[in-house]
Amino acid sequence: MTQFLQLTVYGLANGAVLALAALGFVLIYKATNVINFAQGEFLLVGAYAFYSGFVLLQLPALLAVALGVVVAVALGVTIERLVLRPLIGREPIAILMVTIGLSAVLKAVVQIAYGTTPRTMPRLLPGGSVEILGAVIPVDRLVAIAVAGVVLAGFSAFFRWSRHGVAMRAVADDPQAALTQGISVTRISALAWAMAATSAVAGGVLIADIAEVSQNLAGFGLIVFPVVILGGLDSVPGTILGGFVIGLVSQYADGVSPGASQVVPYVVLVVILLVRPYGLFGQPRIERV
Repeated sequence: MTQFLQLTVYGLANGAVLALAALGFVLIYKATNVINFAQGEFLLVGAYAFYSGFVLLQLPALLAVALGVVVAVALGVTIERLVLRPLIGREPIAILMVTIGLSAVLKAVVQIAYGTTPRTMPRLLPGGSVEILGAVIPVDRLVAIAVAGVVLAGFSAFFRWSRHGVAMRAVADDPQAALTQGISVTRISALAWAMAATSAVAGGVLIADIAEVSQNLAGFGLIVFPVVILGGLDSVPGTILGGFVIGLVSQYADGVSPGASQVVPYVVLVVILLVRPYGLFGQPRIERV
């Protein structure tokens, strides 16, 4: 029971970060129908931007987070405006290859600027541990779950009640109808990339504080795919649920066989594709000819 509780808390913490990363992936796909293979590198850039502000520039934590958000938003908008927008109307495979190229470029830029040596920084989340039902639980994991929950709740509220959130949902459902209502599809596309980068910053900061700032952060982008396929490529609630499910399943698998967490998410991915290709909450697309 003790080990089960520990694995559950670790799995929820990992799942919360996965949900943040996958949220950005879904935002871009919903607004632009682009599958962004560079989402993991957004986490990487966000974490290093926060590290630069917090450690190198000695800024207060909130200002360092704000710096990370500004850098990420600027990056997202620049990529959408200068790289993706000129490709509108091109073959999907061309856009897909561009995002793969972006992934390599962003990772190379970070390596040139910071090197490949992992960086450590002063702890932002509280340290120590608490005992729950006999299990010793690190406080930083509990705080990470809470912080991720607040961020995800904020994004959900934005989509449900804000004007721009409703506009994003309208563009995702029917871009042509949204245009007739005066909604700027290009502006919504830029907003989606900016918000995707912002959610990646939140995930990158949490991972950097719990573990370390390193190139391995980009690997989180690969685990995003099982999450979004499980929840549904166009479903924000499904993405949140998918993140927690993959986080828990991976951690439980690691408890049974160390190292299994590297394989289990992709086993789940294959099973979901075979059983329910559109995910738990995804909407099947039916084309009539």
